[in-house]
Amino acid sequence: LFFLIQFEGEEMARVLSGSDYQKLQELCGFTYKEQAVWFLNAFWETFGQGEAEKVWGFTAKFNQLDEHKKAEGSALDEFFAHRFLELVHETLTVHAMRDKLRAVGAIGQTDRPKQVPLIHYLIWKYNADWKFMVNAPQGSKEEVAEAERLLREVQSAFQASQAADQEAAEALHHSTAAEAQAKSREADAKEKEGAAKQRDAEAKATAAQAKETESLAQQREAESVQREAEHASAKAELEAALADVRQQEAAYNGRTAELKRLSEEGGLVSRNKAKNELAQHLGEDPLPLRRAKITLEAAVKKAERASQVAAVAREEASQAASAASESRAAADASAKQASSARAQAEASAREAVAARQEAEAAKQAAEAAKEAAEAALEEATRRLEEAEAYVEEVKKRLPLGASWWLERELHEARAYLPTAKGGYAKKKF
Repeated sequence: LFFLIQFEGEEMARVLSGSDYQKLQELCGFTYKEQAVWFLNAFWETFGQGEAEKVWGFTAKFNQLDEHKKAEGSALDEFFAHRFLELVHETLTVHAMRDKLRAVGAIGQTDRPKQVPLIHYLIWKYNADWKFMVNAPQGSKEEVAEAERLLREVQSAFQASQAADQEAAEALHHSTAAEAQAKSREADAKEKEGAAKQRDAEAKATAAQAKETESLAQQREAESVQREAEHASAKAELEAALADVRQQEAAYNGRTAELKRLSEEGGLVSRNKAKNELAQHLGEDPLPLRRAKITLEAAVKKAERASQVAAVAREEASQAASAASESRAAADASAKQASSARAQAEASAREAVAARQEAEAAKQAAEAAKEAAEAALEEATRRLEEAEAYVEEVKKRLPLGASWWLERELHEARAYLPTAKGGYAKKKF
């Protein structure tokens, strides 16, 4: 464990306890960052300043390779330690590195550690005096802790604002696309609704016209049936009259034959009587009867022709009425389908309007979230400026390695800022 001693008046400095070897073991339990900062503080004036960026990169790789603790870890197992050596293009093995550390006393001759702390690699890499290092002054703990607290707040604020901004940007992107799509669907639905309404109106007009045509055809059919009946009735009356005339003619001809027979048969008196009656009978004028017969026969033929014409007209009218009824039924069915299609189009249009309104609401919410994320970014920027001001104030009293590390972390924090506000594109190590 480390403890605190008086340093620069009331400020406390961080030191290690025990023998140099015990101090090194204690340092090996620090986080990767704490090991790196301690190392840079110790050797800043000799080579640390020129190697600070590399040490930063080594620390970042240790953080990445530590699967369980990440930046809170202090040592890698041998597998990931070998992986680290491959990534930094070192040709030696972990065992070879430990052999050299044993040679300088950084690892006991009988020790068989299973993990590799960052500080062991740095000692080997730079052939550093580890005994000098564990006793190197590290400055005020309180000021470093305060600077790191401010930095953690800045990093948390930036990470939160970046996550919120990314989430809001994605939501805004999706909601904008959804709004455009919803508006397109709404326009399409309304266009289809208009077309469906027009087809519905046209179908209803066609159905009304078909109904009117059917009514007229049925009226003509009824009229033709009536005319056919009237012609049939007139024909029947004429045929009855003709039959009566023919009966009268037959009776006349029969009486003539009877009187002729009686005038030739029987006694003289009866024959003379029959001859007188025959003469009187033949003296009657048969012309009116024959004329009536001829007239009636002609009238019957004419009535027959008229009845035939009426029957044809009635048949044609019936067919026309049937066709009109079929057309009307088809028009009614089309009108019903058009009405159903119009109702569906209206429902689709209402759904499209609701979807568009929902998309607009989602876009407004996303825009509000984007504004909130921008406000959070402004707050994080303000905290960054406070942290920078604090570091600028205390860095004259801090070890140079710790001061450089804090400024480097502040520089990393600026990667969260837009380039227009002093941000930059962060590079990967």
